[in-house]
Formats: sequence, structure tokens, C-alpha cells
Amino acid sequence: MNSVDKDRFIQKGAASLSLSPKIGRRDFYFILQPKLTMLAFSAAVEPLRIANQLTKQELYRWYTMTADGAPIVCSNGVKITPDMALEPIDKNATAFVCSGVEPMSATTPVVLNWLRRHSRQGTTLGGICTGAFSLAQAGVVGSRSFTLHWENHPSFSENFPDLLPTRNLYEIDGRLITCGGGSAATDMMLDIIENDHGREIALVVADMCIHKRTSDRKAPQKSSLSVAIGSRNQRLIHAIQVMTETVEDPLALLELCKVLDISRRQLERLFKKYTGQSPTQFYYSLRLERVHALLNETDMTITQIAIATGFNSTSHLARQFRSKYGVSPNTFRKGWSTNPND
Repeated sequence: MNSVDKDRFIQKGAASLSLSPKIGRRDFYFILQPKLTMLAFSAAVEPLRIANQLTKQELYRWYTMTADGAPIVCSNGVKITPDMALEPIDKNATAFVCSGVEPMSATTPVVLNWLRRHSRQGTTLGGICTGAFSLAQAGVVGSRSFTLHWENHPSFSENFPDLLPTRNLYEIDGRLITCGGGSAATDMMLDIIENDHGREIALVVADMCIHKRTSDRKAPQKSSLSVAIGSRNQRLIHAIQVMTETVEDPLALLELCKVLDISRRQLERLFKKYTGQSPTQFYYSLRLERVHALLNETDMTITQIAIATGFNSTSHLARQFRSKYGVSPNTFRKGWSTNPND
């Protein structure tokens, strides 16, 4: 290790931790995709840096790669210059695909072929935030458990109907490691650090990140419904769960009441009190949020999206969408033009 490498991978710091490494050094490669989420990427790298800093040992090394070695622009507009273009890596290394918005269009054939080749050689592969899109496109997920950011589940399911992501913070299933992005990337890396070198260092790294760690990878990515709606009313929570599960084939209000074993008047009172909307309005809102996601992240036609979200016609969908978002679905997809004549 030359002095340049040492300065890069081992920084000076006030805190320290005595550690006898349980395994040899590990290398991580981060494949940066256009419009990746910078928060999730940095949340994955920093625990590695801190582990080295605390122990004054090169436990981990990390490198950034892009398809052609050119700088990449994150979703927040920050440009990152990678260490290298895609090149073969040791099969004992770990490679993460780092994506963000518009994940279906971010991956190139060069990246997909690289992932397939390294999957065949036995390299551990992973996805950060929406990196699972690239893994799915490359056909390397298989039957293993995986996850991605909750916002992108609808479009992922439409693009890959045979693959079912979990809604957990992160998943480690053999040679496949994925997380939902954001601070979930930190929890994922802390799990890896603990598995490599023990619980004590993982706890200290979490403290250095000022991160309240959850050691439960099955923790949900989103706040509970009770927190989101400000109510623990079980009937209301059950109603919203049923609505969410039936977005593609929505129930008529009386059918919904029958499923919930509640009168229409009771249901309307509950929604008015806790959401300020009628059950029908709330149901439409859920479905339109799904429309919004599919317009953003799939190439589905408006007709296909209408079918996938339970609207009986494209004109019905368009009216409801314009009422909520102020533009037609076509205009929205073209780039948020607000031409009143659209």
C-alpha cells in the first residue's frame, strides 16, 4: 500500500478502536448510474471510511466506476468523477449498482453485460436505492430476496411482473445485497461490518454516523400507516390497506364496506375525520399516485396505465389526473408543460 492509497482509505480522526481483524481486506466497487441518489451512495461509503479511520487499518477499499469512465451527474445535479471505467474485478469483491430516478433508462448494455459476466464468475452483486432495476434487467436476481426504494415499487412490478421485491430496509441473500436507499444503505453496510468484524465496531461506526441503527433488515422503509394518517384507528388502517391492495381492480364503495364489515356512513365519517377526504376521494388519490409513478418510470401507454390503475377509460383517468396535478397525463409525461390548451 503506497502513501497515496493510505491517505485515501485511512483518514485521521480523534476516535479510535482497537481491533484484530477477523477477515482480510474487502474491496467494494460502486457502479454509478446517471441520476443516482447521492444520499444513498454516500450513506453506503461512509461506514467503510469510518471503520478504517477508527481502527487505523485498511479493512475496506472502495472505488467508483461508470460505464465509460466519464463523470456522472447525480439526481441533485452534483457531478462525480469516477475512479475508472467498468473493468473486470476480482470475484471476491462486491459491486453495487447505484441508481436513482428514471432507473429503467439509466442502464446501458455495457453495464448489463458486465453484471452478467461477474454474476457468472461468482462476484457478490448489489443494488442501492433503485439499483435492483439494473440487476433485474441483467437477469441476475433469480429467486433471491431483494428490495429497492418504496417509491419505485409500482413501476418495478409493471416492468418485472415475475419478480417481487420486499418492502424491507435491506436484504442480504447470499451473493445478492440490496437496500431501499437513503439511510437504509448505512444499515446495510453496518450489517456487513458487524458480520466481518463484530458488533462492537458496528455500534461505534453507527455512533460516528450519528445514526440510530436498526439491526432488523425487515424493518419497513415507510412510516406506519398510523403515523402517516395520525390515527391508530384499526378500521381506518384496514380500509387504507385494502384500498392500497386493490388499486388495479378498485372496489365499489359498497363492496369495500362489505369487505370491511362497516356501514357506509361509518366509513365516510372515519375518512372525513382523519383524512379530510371522502373514501372515494382518498381511493382516487392512491390510484392517481400510482398513475404518476407509472408515467414517470415506465413506457406504458396511457391505455395500459388506465387498466393497471382501475380506470374505465383514458378520458376518465385524464380528468382525474388533471384535477389532482393540474396537467393531463400526456403533458405531464412530455415534461410538465402547463399549456392550458392541452
